[in-house]
Amino acid sequence: MKTFFFACLICVTHLNAADIVVYGGVPCGIAASIVAAREGAKVVLIEPTKHVGGLSTSGINTSESEHMLKWTIGGIADEFYRRLGAHYQTSGPEYFFESSVAEKTYLDMLREAGVEVRFGASVDKVEKDGARITAVTLTDGSKLQAKVFIDAGYEGDLMARAGVKYAVGREAKAEFGEEAAGVRFDKTARQARTVDEIGTLLPGISAWAKDLHEGDAHRAPMNYNFRLTVAKDPKLQVPIPAPKHYDEKRYALLAGWFRDQTQQKKPVKLADIIDLYGRRNGKFEMNNKQSAIYSLGHFGGQFDWPDATYEERTRIYQDHMDYTLGLLHFLAADAAVPASMQEEMKALGLHKDEFTDNGHLPYQLYVREARRMRGEYVVTQQDVQVDRRKSDSIGMSSHFIDCHHVQRVALNENEFVNEGRIWRMGYAYQIPYRALTPKAAECTNLLVPGAASFTHVAFCTLRLESVWMITGHAAGIAAALAVKDDVAVQKVPLAPLQDKLRAQKQVVDFIPGLPEKCEHLNGPPEF
Repeated sequence: MKTFFFACLICVTHLNAADIVVYGGVPCGIAASIVAAREGAKVVLIEPTKHVGGLSTSGINTSESEHMLKWTIGGIADEFYRRLGAHYQTSGPEYFFESSVAEKTYLDMLREAGVEVRFGASVDKVEKDGARITAVTLTDGSKLQAKVFIDAGYEGDLMARAGVKYAVGREAKAEFGEEAAGVRFDKTARQARTVDEIGTLLPGISAWAKDLHEGDAHRAPMNYNFRLTVAKDPKLQVPIPAPKHYDEKRYALLAGWFRDQTQQKKPVKLADIIDLYGRRNGKFEMNNKQSAIYSLGHFGGQFDWPDATYEERTRIYQDHMDYTLGLLHFLAADAAVPASMQEEMKALGLHKDEFTDNGHLPYQLYVREARRMRGEYVVTQQDVQVDRRKSDSIGMSSHFIDCHHVQRVALNENEFVNEGRIWRMGYAYQIPYRALTPKAAECTNLLVPGAASFTHVAFCTLRLESVWMITGHAAGIAAALAVKDDVAVQKVPLAPLQDKLRAQKQVVDFIPGLPEKCEHLNGPPEF
């Protein structure tokens, strides 16, 4: 077995060579690294943080199978969930889990495959010879060479630095003929004061609705939030910390709504503001609540993240953390919040067994969407709902088209409307290999299974860790074949790629008799 070790990138200063460099120790990158190493390639996996697993180890404790056709989850994704099932002693794959258990499972799989994992630095520069990447330099000054590179990260940072074209935000309806594209106003206006005493829009409201037009392109992706793991049992709790910077004015819209509800003698409860999913061992997962007047989603806070510098992202990250902890503090202590809800909030604490080296707070912000490559083929709404069969299939998805809101916009001084939400029926569809490859003129030895070549609407069906493991699996095998045959990633022979994926139980093909329409809409089980 190959030697497996973790190296602190701060200590690495010499030139490193590998067959394949994978950027992003998220589930997509983990899958790519493991399968490529199993094919005999020397693989280096670069993870900018101190932990692998992305959001699966930062608070998202579901495969999202409740909104998918489970038969489409195969390959290494299925292997991972079956390992979780073995840990929990269930009879098959386990789709609901704990962050710490997921991280240990990923680390075990990486060690067994002999993948070299390095933590603590990000991609800084990309060197190219024509359309071929020759080396990447990291933010600590170290340099890595490889025959093939895989950008598995949420943001597509390596891809962007390699000069590959990409999109950010939402395309207009007209660009690809997508009915769900562009600016999208909710049908129902919400009653709340939208401006302060001098007519300035309140925090959390981005614009006036009159300045936007339905179906137009817009620069911002859907909102981001943290997925905190909390406990109701006092024996399992540590206190939720105060934000570094608290400003009650950030929640003025919510305060006004509470006062209005109180005047109308309408009861409110914490579940009106925050979704709380029951998980294992007394753990509850906090999430943005779509129907809430105000929730964990930091509307407008995500606008600049995709193309931001690392320093700017640090600021945006902290702003999201201040917003999140500030909201929880507000709900527990502000005079505008009804006493019953304050008590509900005060009864919660962070779970003492998760994220123990990070103040029990998740390691990563939930970046639902950032850059999206413009590759050899752009997957659109039509591809995920109608034209769902592809001859170069390398895996399948079946998730709903699920886009959280992007922003709040004021209709007048006393009404606003949320904007950006999409929720469409899911269908099984084949993911084309061409959506993982840049245009050959731009780069010939890079695969992008994370920030893949999808429109915003179609990307809403890709942006799940379970599906990203599927694209990562395909990218890892394709990279290994490109190294073995010494060919451009665009020239990897399709039949051997698909045959190998099928042999590894990746679901590449439709299966006669199995449903293609994801009609169930079940919530997660309670533990």
